[in-house]
Amino acid sequence: IAASIMPKLGSFNSSSLLLFSLLWTISFSAHNIGAINTKNFHFKEAPKFYNSPTCPSLHDYYYNSSTDTNITQICFQNAVNVAMTLDAAYLRGSMAAILSVLQHSSCPENVIFHFVASSSSANIDYLNLKLATSFPYLHFTIYPFRDSPVAGLISTSIRAALDCPLNYARNYLPDLLPQCIQKVVYLDSDLVLVDDITKLAATPLGEEAVLAAPEYCNANFTTYFTPTFWSNPSLSLTFANRKPCYFNTGVMVIGLERWRDGDYTTKIVEWMELQKRMRIYELGSLPPFLLVFAGNIAPVDHKWNQHGLGGDNFRGLCRDLHPGPVSLLHWSGKGKPWVRLDASRPCPLDALWAPYDLLQTPYVLES
Repeated sequence: IAASIMPKLGSFNSSSLLLFSLLWTISFSAHNIGAINTKNFHFKEAPKFYNSPTCPSLHDYYYNSSTDTNITQICFQNAVNVAMTLDAAYLRGSMAAILSVLQHSSCPENVIFHFVASSSSANIDYLNLKLATSFPYLHFTIYPFRDSPVAGLISTSIRAALDCPLNYARNYLPDLLPQCIQKVVYLDSDLVLVDDITKLAATPLGEEAVLAAPEYCNANFTTYFTPTFWSNPSLSLTFANRKPCYFNTGVMVIGLERWRDGDYTTKIVEWMELQKRMRIYELGSLPPFLLVFAGNIAPVDHKWNQHGLGGDNFRGLCRDLHPGPVSLLHWSGKGKPWVRLDASRPCPLDALWAPYDLLQTPYVLES
């Protein structure tokens, strides 16, 4: 049923997506798959996706680090570099996100994935096996991330899931990824693309911006920081001479070379250290990004982050699409589509995530 009613690439808008979601929900409810035990889950193998004839060839090249000429790294020309975090709890979401990227890419063989995972060797071996089994042709590397140094910087926030050290791994991407990678698209694990990621990766950063993301200037920016922050002139003047707007860090185009040159990881860490001494914000890893970058980022069309589909951080209530075209759907917030689908209590828009779910169950009917 999904193949017969899925709108063609490029035709997605709010109306067509909502119609598709309602039809899928009817089909899904009729099958009533029910709750799934995720302790020993298995994933189906995804189909292989091929480049269109107009895609540039993917060539590898070798790069000697400027700090150590004995370190040689392999990178790829004409690649679209995508960075994500990986952990067992959100692996089902990550698998769906990967599939959506490949399925809608005009040059899927040119997409290189860079995954960051907790540094336990057993954990990385497990994730490597799952990825290689479901995506045997995928270009990917898993980079180990040490939780302990970051854990000491984290202050408790409004939702426990936001306090996971891996949630802060995006702060360290320029140090984790090879120096020869100059630009990367960062994606959260609770989203799917319905458009070509090559378009997003081509976002120009302009002359000075370090990252690009959709901005939301109608949001009440003051709510992201505490009265302690705003009442202290030495802190609130951080935003002097710039127009700060909210942006969601789950979808970003990052200029890694500019980040490294400006040592922005240190700037973010300094704000996290201050937060440990005096509480200046409440919401996890987002506020340090706002403090460092808000008002100084390159614009991205809002269609590339239809976020908030997971509802708020407390109850995760159902939400509708924002008006306008859709290229990426993002279930930020407490409610995750796979959890709600398994509980047979999906929100209407969760049906848009379901076709990308690779979880293998004995109840799935093969077409």
